[in-house]
Amino acid sequence: MQTSYTIAMKYKNLRLPFLALFLTFISSAVLAQNTFKPKKDVLATIKKNFADADIQYKYMAKQFTDGRFPKTYHPDKDQFETSNSGWWCSGFYAGSLLKLYEATKDTALLTQANHNLKGLEKEQFNKTTHDLGFMMYCSFGNANRIEPKPAYKEIIINSAKSLSTRFNPNVGCILSWNSKPDDFLVIIDNMMNLELLFNATKLTGDSSFYKIAVAHANTTIKNHYRPDFSSYHVINYDPKTGAVKEKKTAQGFANESAWARGQSWGLYGFTVTYRETKDKKYLNQAKGIAHFLLSNPNLPADKIPYWDYNANNIPNALRDASAAAIMASALLELCRYVDKKDGQEYFNVGQTIIRNLSSPKYKADLNTNGGFILKHSVGHFPAGTEIDVPLTYADYYFIEAMQRYQEFAQ
Repeated sequence: MQTSYTIAMKYKNLRLPFLALFLTFISSAVLAQNTFKPKKDVLATIKKNFADADIQYKYMAKQFTDGRFPKTYHPDKDQFETSNSGWWCSGFYAGSLLKLYEATKDTALLTQANHNLKGLEKEQFNKTTHDLGFMMYCSFGNANRIEPKPAYKEIIINSAKSLSTRFNPNVGCILSWNSKPDDFLVIIDNMMNLELLFNATKLTGDSSFYKIAVAHANTTIKNHYRPDFSSYHVINYDPKTGAVKEKKTAQGFANESAWARGQSWGLYGFTVTYRETKDKKYLNQAKGIAHFLLSNPNLPADKIPYWDYNANNIPNALRDASAAAIMASALLELCRYVDKKDGQEYFNVGQTIIRNLSSPKYKADLNTNGGFILKHSVGHFPAGTEIDVPLTYADYYFIEAMQRYQEFAQ
């Protein structure tokens, strides 16, 4: 039987937008072959989680003023922390509201999301950050999907244009962190921003966005990954030659360790890249990362990772709910693209993570936790920031994972 990939190769000379639409149709037929049976109790738990999240996010809306964006909550100080619109997490709040609106049909959530989006609009022209995918696609991408508007489309396209200015063809990557002129720092997180570029090609027919995303993914496979499919956090390139100068792990335990959230970013990013290209090398990369994670002797039985898979105080190391939520969401998409055996494993782990994040250990009581759904995430452990606190992206990907799980019941 022909797969969507082999069919795509036959039609590789088609213009990209048409090819993308064509592959969407073909891949739908392929995805239909891999169906998994969700558990009734998990579906009931998800329904309750969404109802509770509705209450939580209305409570959260009372914690900050206009023009600010939720960042985290410090339970030891009973202190809610916000950011301006330029912070890399600024798009997750609106994105979570929009996804919760889809789940609950509570129009108050949509109203709040639309209000918050207005303060984010100016970031479409921000060329100083690589995080525009997080900021603008998790927000306006969802908004345009739910209520398509020309203004949303324009914002997405402008954001992709801004992101594209950070691409260096000598390196084959998008610059992550601004640094010295002779350094070119790229972090694994940047794989998450490629979805914005893929979407911009669909919206415009301009293949340059697509080509930048593919180049970045290819370079990341080549240089970010070790033979066991674990990832460094940061690669420092020579911007003139593209040569690798340094490999390190800034937010992890050590340069050669596997920082948990970074591993989840990679898993998610390469799953998206396979979805958008149907190139099997990205599927194989995602499968390799999944194998590293799921067979890792330091992955706890409840599948909620320690903040680093090589932390020095396992089993007493802090867990990272955000790494778990991202991994669950990625696996609940990846399971659709692989054979039945691997797919069932990915589905089961995603299900297990949802179960455990829904437990009182990780899920906050109503009208507590600053309004965030999940507790116990880790931002930047070595820097001593956002340690064992709720984080906006933990909630966002937890909501997304639950939505993806529900889709198997439809």
